Amino acid sequence: MYDQVKKSWAKQSVALDVLSYHATCSKAEVDKFKAANIPLVSELAIDDIHFDDFSLDVDAMITAALRMFMELGMVQKFKIDYETLCRWLLTVRKNYRMVLYHNWRHAFNVCQLMFAMLTTAGFQEILTEVEILAVIVGCLCHDLDHRGTNNAFQAKSDSALAQLYGTSATLEHHHFNHAVMILQSEGHNIFANLSSKEYSDLMQLLKQSILATDLTLYFERRTEFFELVSKGAYDWSITSHRDVFRSMLMTACDLGAVTKPWEISRQVAELVTSEFFEQGDRERSELKLTPSAIFDRNRKDELPRLQLEWIDSICMPLYQALVKVNAKLKPMLDSVAANRRKWEELHQKRLQVSAASPVPSSPSPAVAGEDRL
Repeated sequence: MYDQVKKSWAKQSVALDVLSYHATCSKAEVDKFKAANIPLVSELAIDDIHFDDFSLDVDAMITAALRMFMELGMVQKFKIDYETLCRWLLTVRKNYRMVLYHNWRHAFNVCQLMFAMLTTAGFQEILTEVEILAVIVGCLCHDLDHRGTNNAFQAKSDSALAQLYGTSATLEHHHFNHAVMILQSEGHNIFANLSSKEYSDLMQLLKQSILATDLTLYFERRTEFFELVSKGAYDWSITSHRDVFRSMLMTACDLGAVTKPWEISRQVAELVTSEFFEQGDRERSELKLTPSAIFDRNRKDELPRLQLEWIDSICMPLYQALVKVNAKLKPMLDSVAANRRKWEELHQKRLQVSAASPVPSSPSPAVAGEDRL
């Protein structure tokens, strides 16, 4: 009984917090975008694998998202009401908090990279239309209501989210449930005209897509994917193979900043790090814990080394495997390698400066950072 009461309190606490912070968009906003001319893909450059993550303002990101839905044929195929799509996108944007990194811009950038991979690498011809809709919506919703703290923090602090969803993919379950809540709000159901079978399949695929962005689940599944690719045993006709592939695509897009030109990639790394430091400050002040290196602003000079470990243990193997699946993705892998060289240069400079005072060892982010995004 106590556990039920505790869970009920947690659910109420989360719901009240969400309601107090979030609201749906205004009619004036919807009318503005409904009447707006939507630029072409080429004008927005959203089909570019190396798209500049900071090139569009908050409103331009809405028009670009509308263009992606139209370009992929989603509006026509699934008879999505255009006004409903505008309202849904604006409300999704509003349901991202003003945190340093896990905000609307990040969600849009993840979606843009998915769009570019679908269109330029030819995955649009391989995935079904329902799968494409699921991953696009999944990208836009994958960090809804993110509070700037990770799954480990939810567990350590015994937050209402951890009490409600448990300690496995805590945030990702919340992001999915929040996405469902928006879809169920009046005037927001972009899936209203899907058949019963399409809707059922889509919601299952959407949940898979959002949960796939938990790096702990990525680590659990990537060995299977890497083995299939290395053995040449990958088969698009096998459902489990398609499932793991879509999961890897979601992770590749979520971590996509590492594939961008150096100045963009570095800027994103600094935003992520700043958000981590704020969590580390809370771990120190609220939980009386010493944060691990990647969350500790007192060790900010270790960033190049931590980035190298992040790239080597988490990012590089994934993009190498995806290039084996589709060689058109090689520019992404080349950028990861180029950015690694830049971090290596910065790391070597730091070693030269601090040669007289050895750097204390710290846990590898390959373990400490499994759920960092």
